[in-house]
Amino acid sequence: MTNIRVAVVDDHPLFREGVIRSLGESPGLEIVAEGASGQDAVTIAENDAPDVMLMDISMPGNGLQAIQAVLAAQPDAKIVMLTVSEAGDDLANAVRMGAKGYVLKGIGSQGLAEVVKAVASGQSYIAPSLSARLVETLSRSSEPKHDPFGDLTHREMEVLKLVASGLSNKRIAIALDLHEKTIKHHMTRIFTKLNVTNRTEAALALRDAAREGSERAQARTI
Repeated sequence: MTNIRVAVVDDHPLFREGVIRSLGESPGLEIVAEGASGQDAVTIAENDAPDVMLMDISMPGNGLQAIQAVLAAQPDAKIVMLTVSEAGDDLANAVRMGAKGYVLKGIGSQGLAEVVKAVASGQSYIAPSLSARLVETLSRSSEPKHDPFGDLTHREMEVLKLVASGLSNKRIAIALDLHEKTIKHHMTRIFTKLNVTNRTEAALALRDAAREGSERAQARTI
């Protein structure tokens, strides 16, 4: 059988050398390249086309950010993050970006070789101690975000739009045929609901919400 071609990218030379030595002694595995940065990983993908690439997260060029670039250069590559990070966000982001494995650096040499072979065969692997954390993080990120503008009444939204247009409380009161004291009351409630402290922050929040809504609408039409 053809050996599984493996590349190791980690900016700690002693650790990298240890991984290379231990995997090189495992039957069926062949180390074809090594690197120390995200850019190295992309170059290796382009020039050496390994079957499996082991990458650290915390290295120059950021291992997470390099995932998509590596896959763009070599779509068939199987990426395994080999890291000390147990952060749920790091794990979830690695999976979202296309990594097929996520392994903690405390793993033994035999266990790592088995992970490489499993991933090369088309399986995915997440360190058992992190599986529940991945589910929790993905579930949390999939929950719809609360829209504070949904808490505003129709009248409060009218007031906010006029604030965003630059009108003073007195001018808003005239425009809506209300007392200025009533406008001040609406402003207090708007500040509380949007968790802002002044008119400028409220206007910026409305502008940002409008921009995000426009971007989502454009994305749906693409």
